[in-house]
Order: sequence, then C-alpha cells, then structure tokens
Amino acid sequence: MSASQAFADELKVAVASNFYPAMKLIAKHFELKTAGSSGQQHKVILIPGSSGKHYAQIMNGAPFDMFFSADTEHAKLLEQEGKVDSGTRFTYAKGKLILWSSIDNYVDSKGEVLNKKDFRYLAIANPKLAPYGKSAEEALRSLKLWENLQGRLVRGENIAQTFQFISSGNAKLGFVAYSQIKNPALSIGGSFWEVPQTLYKPIEQQAVLLKDSPVKKSNRNIGREFLSFIKSDESLRVIFESGYDLP
Repeated sequence: MSASQAFADELKVAVASNFYPAMKLIAKHFELKTAGSSGQQHKVILIPGSSGKHYAQIMNGAPFDMFFSADTEHAKLLEQEGKVDSGTRFTYAKGKLILWSSIDNYVDSKGEVLNKKDFRYLAIANPKLAPYGKSAEEALRSLKLWENLQGRLVRGENIAQTFQFISSGNAKLGFVAYSQIKNPALSIGGSFWEVPQTLYKPIEQQAVLLKDSPVKKSNRNIGREFLSFIKSDESLRVIFESGYDLP
C-alpha cells in the first residue's frame, strides 16, 4: 500500500453478531465517503460476537472504540460504569425474532411446529450472553414451552453460531434474528415464523462511543463521525433492508 493509500485512522468496532452483515455494508460506505483528496480513508475494523462477551471484554480493557450491542442493557451498564462518552448512547435498530428452519414448508405460520416436537434439537443463542437468546427464552416461557423443551435445546455462543447450527442441519429449527435470513448478500431459503412481539420484550439495539477512544487523538473525532453516519438516510436504508425496524 502506498503512502497515498494509507488509512488515516482505524476505528475498532465491537458489533453484535446479528448486525454484522449490515454493518459490513455501512462500514464500506463510510470508508469510501471519508476518502480525502490524498486518497486516504478511515478503516473500520469490525469485531463480531455476543453482546455479553463484548461487554466483558470492554470491562477488562479491550481497545474498542465503540460498541454496537444487540440490546439496551449492556450499553446502559457500560454507561453506568463510566466507560461511555457522554451523550452517545442511542438506538440504531429494532430487532425481530423468528423461528427458522432451513427446510422448506417445515415451520408453519403460527409456530405450531414447536408443539409437534418432531425435532431432536431446537437451537437458541445462549440467553446469558446473547440478547436474541434471552428473547427466545422469553418467547418460549410466554408459550409455556420453556421447561418442556429443555432436553432439546442446543445453545450457540452467539446468534451467528446458532444460525450455523440450523443452516448445517445439526438442529432442525431454532430462534434467530430476522435480519439473518434477510441478509442482502445471501440467498437463504427454508421456512420461518415471525414471533409476535407480544411474546418477548422489544429488542432495541443500542450503540455507544467508548471513553478514551484512541481515534479521538486525531484532529477529527472519527468515532462521532461514524455514529452520525449510522443515523444518516444512507445507513438507515441499509438497516431497514437488512430486516430491522428503524428506531
């Protein structure tokens, strides 16, 4: 890479696994928009994972510049712990939970397949680490199926791993984010039931700029610029087309 192509700043972004595909598109648009006349552009480095794990890493000093959580809880906790730049916490997307199988016509439009129990494994993300896993537990409890299905549950560390359990056929069905089957970069088949939002608490996904972020050392606060870009019409279109409701 020549000097004219060098990156002006690197932005390290911890992002919830469900939002990773959408964030890749947004980050690419941001990099292109920030390219100056010298050819320099800001590089956005994405680190996907479960929100609970990212939270623990940040509390232990991981050098992230910002955090895109899959819920409000972990963003609020970081704010309360004084780890967040004041006034930066906001909702960037509202998630939707679905029951999905990679098998066509297997999941019905009312989720009755859960009562038939002709499946060996039901995949969910770990409720202790992943907000979508917590929502899946809430939905199953609302349906009064949580206790009855304990012997069939397989837990992914995050929602991406949960999706892999189902897409590989290791689990016949499971709870994932609607955005995962709406991924613009992939053609994903199968069948799904959009879980009524009355069965689980709203999934408001929030982002924060972390305190003492290294990117503030440059003449421009690239972290705040990126957060502003997330709120732009260009980014909101990507978020909506990726299967989320807008804040």
